[in-house]
Parts: sequence; C-alpha cells; structure tokens
Amino acid sequence: MTDITPKARAEAGPRARAEAEPGAEPAAPDALSFRQAMDELEGILERVEGEEIDIDQLAAELARAAKLLELCRGKIRKAEVEVTQIVQNLETPTGEKEPAGG
Repeated sequence: MTDITPKARAEAGPRARAEAEPGAEPAAPDALSFRQAMDELEGILERVEGEEIDIDQLAAELARAAKLLELCRGKIRKAEVEVTQIVQNLETPTGEKEPAGG
C-alpha cells in the first residue's frame, strides 16, 4: 500500500480515500472546506447520474449529499453575514458607531 499524506488524501476526494483505505469513512462534513464539500457533491452527482451507485448505497450517498449541502449553505450564509458587516464598516465613517439594531 502506498503512503498518502493526509492533505493529499483530503484533496483526492472520498472515492480515492475509500480506495486508499478500505472501510474508511468519509470526512465529517464540518471538517471539510467549501471546495472539498462541493467536489464531493459533484462526485456523488456524477455517480448518481452515471448510474454507478449500487441501489444499496444510494440512500447513504443521498444522505451524505444532504449533509454536504447543509454545510455549503451554512458557509454561504456565514460569508454573506461577514461581507455585509465589512461593507457596513466601510460605509460608516471612522469614529462613528452605527445605532444599535440598524
């Protein structure tokens, strides 16, 4: 068996991780970056569309996809909040505080 660094394993995606480590579980969604989650979602979609998924694995793949979608949506919401705060800070003159609640 070839030694694979943790970073290379994470970048390789779930299918490559499973091939490198038989019986290995996919990474917990919270441990993934947005890009990693999107890549994994794309892989699931390709396997479903290409009918590569055994019917016995379909429910597990779809459950994983739902968790990944939830993670991605949460990261997008967080980024929206951060961008809004940055824009508000840029629009507020230095030394002035915006009134509470607005």
